[in-house]
Amino acid sequence: MELSALINQGNQDTRSGFGAGLLELGRTNPNVVALCADLTGSLKMDAFAAEFPERFYQVGIAEANMISMAAGMTVGGKIPFTGTFANFSTGRVYDQIRQSIAYSGKNVKICASHAGLTLGEDGATHHGVFDLAMFRAVPHTAIWAPRDGAALREALEEALAYGGPSIIRYPKGKVPHYPAPLQRRGGMDWMQSGTGVAHFALGTALSQALEAAAPSHSVIDLRRAKPIDPNSLHYFARNHHTWHVWEDAQAINGVGQALGTWLLEHGYSHIALHRHGYRDRFVDHAPREQQIKDAQR
Repeated sequence: MELSALINQGNQDTRSGFGAGLLELGRTNPNVVALCADLTGSLKMDAFAAEFPERFYQVGIAEANMISMAAGMTVGGKIPFTGTFANFSTGRVYDQIRQSIAYSGKNVKICASHAGLTLGEDGATHHGVFDLAMFRAVPHTAIWAPRDGAALREALEEALAYGGPSIIRYPKGKVPHYPAPLQRRGGMDWMQSGTGVAHFALGTALSQALEAAAPSHSVIDLRRAKPIDPNSLHYFARNHHTWHVWEDAQAINGVGQALGTWLLEHGYSHIALHRHGYRDRFVDHAPREQQIKDAQR
């Protein structure tokens, strides 16, 4: 199906959605604080910094220190939201998140901008495609991947209510402005109703799922990589014989692999599963569209 037929109007910058959502949380909850690793303007955290200078901490290019500081702030009742590129929000600080935040269930919100292949020409050192593989295995963590700026603001509110370690991964640049979902089932948004074939998408990969799906197919925005509601999965397994899983991330240990394991463990081995993540390789410099084409498995 043509994606343009399913888009209400225009495109929107997800980072602006993040900046607006963070500012609103700051206005409604005095315990919300923000930390940034030298990317205030790029991550649209400047409005929060201007309105709440006493609750904003610019730590410089010191991501590990930022995560450790955030963990310590929770002891005093603060709710830290940290901001930097996805690759640096997760890969560079994996040990700090695992040891200082997840192990003791600290209430830190790790906001991972420029996730997936949205830093096209910056190359393999900056691509945030390994975060799902790393953190799906870490206990106590919840992982959101909103499809657009409006969904990002909603994810921030949900992460705040979650009360534990949270990762919110979102892309750089503009994405389609999607219509409202038909319904929400177990935390997932049902974007298109159908039977037989189901397309599950995470984050910006929703556009690929919508383009690949026929009018008779279901399209579901998972919204979260972890946890994934099992009751909803049972429903879709009973009504669809083929599953496609789309994700803007490494396929190894991604959500496609998670759903495949779930199907086998729950007796749905008859369902044909097709995973559309990235192959086991580093993706070099190129425009995003070309990178996705080259990297998709």
